[in-house]
Amino acid sequence: MQQLEQTLKAALGAAIKNIFDVEVASPQLALQPTRKEFAGQFTLVTFPFTKTLGKGPEQIGQAIGDWLVANEPLVSGYNVVKGFLNLEIADSAWLEVFEQLRQTPAGTPVETGGPQNVVVEYSSPNTNKPLHLGHLRNNFLGYSVAEILQATGATVTKANLVNDRGIHICKSMLAYQQYGHGETPQSAGIKGDHLAGKYYVLFEKHYREQVRQLEAEGVLPDVAKRQAPMMLEAQDMLRAWEANDEEVVSLWKQMNGWVYEGFDETYKNIGVDFDKYYYESGTYLLGKERVGEGLQKGVFFKKEDGSVWVDLKEEGLDEKLLLRADGTSVYITQDLGTAELKFQDFHYDLSVYVIADEQNYHMQVLKAVLKKLGKPYADAIYHLSYGMVDLPSGKMKSREGTVVDADELVREVVEAAKQATLEKGKTEGLSEDELTQLYHMLGLGALKYYLLKVDPKKRMLFNPEESVKLEGDTGPFVQYSHARIAAILRKAAEMGIPTDADTSTITTLPASAREMVQELGRYQSVVQEAGRTFSPAVVGQFAYDIARAYNRFYTEVKIFTEPNETHRAFYVALSAQAGKAIKASLGLLGIQVPERM
Repeated sequence: MQQLEQTLKAALGAAIKNIFDVEVASPQLALQPTRKEFAGQFTLVTFPFTKTLGKGPEQIGQAIGDWLVANEPLVSGYNVVKGFLNLEIADSAWLEVFEQLRQTPAGTPVETGGPQNVVVEYSSPNTNKPLHLGHLRNNFLGYSVAEILQATGATVTKANLVNDRGIHICKSMLAYQQYGHGETPQSAGIKGDHLAGKYYVLFEKHYREQVRQLEAEGVLPDVAKRQAPMMLEAQDMLRAWEANDEEVVSLWKQMNGWVYEGFDETYKNIGVDFDKYYYESGTYLLGKERVGEGLQKGVFFKKEDGSVWVDLKEEGLDEKLLLRADGTSVYITQDLGTAELKFQDFHYDLSVYVIADEQNYHMQVLKAVLKKLGKPYADAIYHLSYGMVDLPSGKMKSREGTVVDADELVREVVEAAKQATLEKGKTEGLSEDELTQLYHMLGLGALKYYLLKVDPKKRMLFNPEESVKLEGDTGPFVQYSHARIAAILRKAAEMGIPTDADTSTITTLPASAREMVQELGRYQSVVQEAGRTFSPAVVGQFAYDIARAYNRFYTEVKIFTEPNETHRAFYVALSAQAGKAIKASLGLLGIQVPERM
């Protein structure tokens, strides 16, 4: 496809040179897909050339079109709509593109010349609560970006920084210590991450009651929040943890162990994985060393209370706390340590942080602090900032227990996918085990596709009912298209029709087959764009475009009743390439495809 575009640009350049005696460089000849309501496959916008060529946009288009039809076999026709020259490409050229696709089908690695050694950090859960809907967007986005970058030829490490220490963890521990009465995941009959989350919510409930009581006694709200007994006890527990208090550390290990078992179960269920785990408890001390280094260099400073700060006013970021007055660390402290450990481990030339846009300021500070410390990897840091996920009912809040639990949501979409599939009667001939796998595949595909088809930078509204529909721009629609193709290929095999038959004698193509080849030819450029922009949404749109184009092709062309044997073999071969494209593109989103449905 890229070769076809290059040939077409060369022909356009030759046309302009011959007609107007003006040299136009290839990058200036920007081609775009022709709009569906007009004939043609590629469009050249002629408005930018009016001054250089001294003619009106329509005159320019008409002259170039006439020259191309007369002199370039690649172009079979054209039409001009105002300043748009729509070019119709000869079927012989599309058949050449198809043969190239057979040599390098979708899924073949795409070299881009971009970063070659990449670390993608995503998930980054806190061990005081289970994963929720927001975490799902993070996990799916991080996993998909890692897969896309890997498809561009990069060596990619998937990293997970677990926030396993800090005041928020101590809140859950303190509430469990006071109200848990020895409860365990086994005795409670719930996952360990859910058990920890239960006590985080319980802490907030009692803490708010204490704050209200203090305010009723005349204490100012800000002071009440700081002086509430439970907050003071949580801060004492954090200091005890950093002092390696045996009892506190034992409780911390026990509760975190429960949480990790719960996380592992969720990760496996949603189909994401990691190559390397980092833990805040193992990185914050190195971060403290870097804070000490900054003090020695004079790039950080101490306030009268002993807290350590950095002045980033010149960077437009104000002053930032790096170490509390009592010596305990903050988020940025451990981030300094983690960035260094990742560089030591992998010597990355790109380190992607998949973190919600609520942390934009924090990530700007991290990069600025590393630059002040003179770290060579500061410029390699890239914040993949994504918008939060809202529900029809509004924003989620962990501390109030109003989040949408990830495990529960997965169960719901799997059940919804099951009901949608049963209503359509798409389960014939499948065993109970196969049906269970199918419903999970469709439910998870629906969820992932819905969360990934939106540009990462955009805040989004999640509607579970819309996500599982079998029609429209949904994961199940694209998955069903693959199952349809798989069924066609099975029937073709039974009839002895190969997918690698010689189609060199074909001279003409139905319009839907021409469109299908053009869509399939975009795979490499789609992967390149997705890797450059860190946007799985580009891949999702491609998968949907392929599925939609194939369904038009399937409706227009009667594959198995086609009387011409060569054409019939071509239609089967084209179906095979479409199946590969859907499987490869959905695979980059972390979505599996069914063979039967």
